Amino acid sequence: MEETEAATEKAKDLIRMGVARAALLEPQDKVEVDVVPSALIIGGGIAGMTGALNLANRGFEVTLVEKEEELGGLLRYLHRIYPTQEEASDLVKAKARKIRENGNIEVLTSAIVTQVQGFFGNYDVTVKREGKDIPFKVGVIIVATGAEEFKPVGLYGYNGVNIVTQLELEVMLKAESFTRNNVVMIQCVGARDDNRNYCSRVCCMTALNNALILKERNPKAQIFVLYRDMQTYGTLFEDIYRKAREEGIVFINYSPQRLPTLDKGFVNVFDEFLGEEISLLYDLIVLSTPMIPHPDSGELAKMLKVPIDEYGFFLEAHVKLRPLDFATDGVYLCGSAHWPSTVSESIVQAYGAASRASIPMSKRRVIAEPIASVVDEEKCIGCGLCEMICPFKAIRVEEKPGGRIASTIIASCKGCGVCGAACPQQAITMRHFKDEQLLAEVMALAEGT
Repeated sequence: MEETEAATEKAKDLIRMGVARAALLEPQDKVEVDVVPSALIIGGGIAGMTGALNLANRGFEVTLVEKEEELGGLLRYLHRIYPTQEEASDLVKAKARKIRENGNIEVLTSAIVTQVQGFFGNYDVTVKREGKDIPFKVGVIIVATGAEEFKPVGLYGYNGVNIVTQLELEVMLKAESFTRNNVVMIQCVGARDDNRNYCSRVCCMTALNNALILKERNPKAQIFVLYRDMQTYGTLFEDIYRKAREEGIVFINYSPQRLPTLDKGFVNVFDEFLGEEISLLYDLIVLSTPMIPHPDSGELAKMLKVPIDEYGFFLEAHVKLRPLDFATDGVYLCGSAHWPSTVSESIVQAYGAASRASIPMSKRRVIAEPIASVVDEEKCIGCGLCEMICPFKAIRVEEKPGGRIASTIIASCKGCGVCGAACPQQAITMRHFKDEQLLAEVMALAEGT
């Protein structure tokens, strides 16, 4: 329904409000912030190692922090990488050797990040290693902490011996003599349920890859894959699925309402296509479990002031426009810390994150957002509420001669106004959105009615 007169009056009101506010606006000068040309990469898996090498080869200094004793992450436990069938150990050794030979990379293994302070371009980081605190300064941070495999304790009689996970099978397959005659793989164990209502993406391809290796070693082996839905996305992975069927690997579809059961050396499963229950003899059961975030991801997220989802995976700034950035400037993301990823996907993301991180370091400075919060030191009582609620870690309370006073970190502030709205003393205002400017708009609107 057209309301031309009402639309015209609304336009007049908006113009009147804009003019009233414009009369009180002040010029906002851009603020330049120097950037330290060095990077911190948290996590020494395939994504972290790739990102470190990429930045180091561009001439930047990199500190690579890994909590385990060795670099490699989950890749250390894998046998062969699909679809290339490259030995995972060869890839880890090659990456680790290049890192050792690169003078721009400092590796801190058996270490954890305990503190991150500062702002985009100037982060003060503290790492604890062997009981000692190691402080240093970096300009950007890349989170590549990866993920871990869910251990299905209490499910399907899991015992780590003849009822194992796919990752445990990978370790067994490293022994060239390892083989079995009757293997049953059960997909979606501990996933797509009330506790973890998501698909881990990589489980199905891992199962196919391991099943083909077992079939290669023992062509007479009976291998069954019990699945809900096979996630073999892309033409290449679909070809691997077809190859598995051609090799004689049997796929049986089951319903989450009728889960497989174990009974005296047999797996009983109701085949949805045949409409009847089948009993499968086994000497090895392999449970395909989901990738889950590390337990300390929440603590790291709080330290960096970055978000995580309901499961504990890190959340990017925008899934389409900024898939490798956090909302907090200067902090980037790659690998399975974001979501379960294949080796190739993690490598690609690491290149992307390193590319993003290299931009501010190459320029050696960044332009800070001029629309930021301003603290009136005469009104501030140093309660710390603003520091506690700031989603970007852009305000801090410091001891000054007059007492505890809050101050804004211009380089980090996004001008969201949360601190100003929460301040009990009304000591915080927003540049370009001062009270008198907004009040002028309200008064102009009232005068026109």
